[in-house]
Amino acid sequence: MKAAVIGSGAWGTALAIRLCKNGHDVVMWTHSKHLIPEMEATRRNPRLPNALLPEELKLSGDYACAAGAKLVVIASPSFPLRSVSRGVAPYLDGDAVVVSVTKGLEAGTHLRMSEVIAQETGKDVVVLSGPSHAEEVSADLPTGLLAASADQKKAEFVQDAFMSDTLRVYTSADPAGAELGGALKNVIALCAGIADGLGFGDNTKAMLMTRGLTETARLGVALGAKKETFTGLAGVGDLIVTCTSMHSRNRRAGILIGQGKDAQTAMKEVGAVVEGYYAAKSAYELGKAMGIDMPITEAAYKVLYEGADVKQAVQALLTRQRKAESENPGWL
Repeated sequence: MKAAVIGSGAWGTALAIRLCKNGHDVVMWTHSKHLIPEMEATRRNPRLPNALLPEELKLSGDYACAAGAKLVVIASPSFPLRSVSRGVAPYLDGDAVVVSVTKGLEAGTHLRMSEVIAQETGKDVVVLSGPSHAEEVSADLPTGLLAASADQKKAEFVQDAFMSDTLRVYTSADPAGAELGGALKNVIALCAGIADGLGFGDNTKAMLMTRGLTETARLGVALGAKKETFTGLAGVGDLIVTCTSMHSRNRRAGILIGQGKDAQTAMKEVGAVVEGYYAAKSAYELGKAMGIDMPITEAAYKVLYEGADVKQAVQALLTRQRKAESENPGWL
């Protein structure tokens, strides 16, 4: 099967490699056209330097490379996703299955990534998400993902395309939950990194992750997602891997912020897109608009966008009015 991966970041590259290993005819589009000769000569991508690009993987800087592909994976960062989707749209075959692997929310509109792609391409979009560092997938380390779509056949088509003896793909009918879990966990991972940078311990991180998942699910359900999705791979699974690993750009940026650097400096030092920075603003605005209580997200927003003092933000969280853990504790 011909497949096109639109985006040559670390994750797009890892997925292109996986598709090649699965026997598909794969082309990877890159915005960085100037790097194509180097990547073709070295079979390396600077965004994923330890992974070897298969000889059969083709590289292109032309959106037309997607023509004729039955599977089109859009792996752009969130901020240029709309323009990338608009660029590739004229070349999509009528029966092409389009997959979004970008984790984030569009600034201003607060749309999920699949909704942005759908607007620009007119396609129903399958969401592929879950706890998956590109470095580990490209090294064939065992990984689990979730293919989510309202269309069961499309979800299973994507499942079959990516499944291997090291990559297990489950299906779901809840793309909203899969995407919101993937987007909002980046905010919590930034906070977990800040806690690390401040020198806090495992107790603090466990509290942040657990309460962060609670408010993520609270917002997700209000937006139409299924609560159980947040206890699966695209929810708690993705949260665990992003909050605990140094592969995580969000956690690394958070560590720098916790050590006293401002958000812009931290992101520059990380040297790659920190999606949690952008998602924090959208999640904060969504929570406020819908009247959803999201104290950790609100604290992250104030630190990232209003210059609030990190230690004071932590103290404010810890000294909030006491409450029961569950909204329905079960007492009479």
